[in-house]
Amino acid sequence: MTTVLTPASPLTAADRCDRCGAQAYLRVVLMSGGELLFCAHHGRKFEPELKKIAAEIQDETERLTAVPANVTDEER
Repeated sequence: MTTVLTPASPLTAADRCDRCGAQAYLRVVLMSGGELLFCAHHGRKFEPELKKIAAEIQDETERLTAVPANVTDEER
């Protein structure tokens, strides 16, 4: 998926997937004006269609695999 870095605010736990209600990790700003939020699963599932209608895609799915800074090597 093409990632566009935007000045948009980061997605939070309050942002929910428009398809299933899970935590959203993708914000898709539509060329027509609105926006859609997707979990990583549905973002991948609808990727081809989203690329056709998106003006911007804010992808924060890397947060799913990121290790918090306070985790030590022994805890991994």
